[in-house]
Amino acid sequence: MKTVARRSAGTGYSMCVQPAFIIGTDNEDGTPNFAPITWVSATCEGGNDYLLVISMFGGKATKQNVLRTGKLSANLVSTDMLPLMDYFGTRHARDGKKDALAYAVSRGERVDAPVLDASPWVYECEVKQAVQTGESITFFCWIKNVQIDETVSCRDAFDVDLTQLDPVIYSGMYHSVGKRLGRIGDYSL
Repeated sequence: MKTVARRSAGTGYSMCVQPAFIIGTDNEDGTPNFAPITWVSATCEGGNDYLLVISMFGGKATKQNVLRTGKLSANLVSTDMLPLMDYFGTRHARDGKKDALAYAVSRGERVDAPVLDASPWVYECEVKQAVQTGESITFFCWIKNVQIDETVSCRDAFDVDLTQLDPVIYSGMYHSVGKRLGRIGDYSL
């Protein structure tokens, strides 16, 4: 392993490699609302119980919808969905319907929230707890169901080949996953 020379850059650099999701919620009038959110992770509550952790900044309609209903879908963005993500990210609910781009929507199987039919991996969630820090709210969400594209083969959560899902990764710019490198233990001595 090589040694890397580093320089101090200050605290303004908060690059964090993040998967891109489009969060689905219902507006007050019942219409679906979608917004890209990249501050998404997971934590273990205990045993096999995981919580999806989603942080939202500012006054987004999506954040207000989650606070009001406690329900959402988190739709993983694959690279073929990038135009839709970018579209949702540059339009605001306060400006009217986001319908200039065609997309198909259905309802979750276990949680009554809108789901994007194009997403290869969808979490259906209900909020357990919301924690506010400044203008951000972090939602800790029970995962009530995971919908996985039938063509994606995996035995469990540790056997997911991201190259099959082809997710968009965000770190200030859009990226994709290059190749699969192996499993835990493949590089042990």
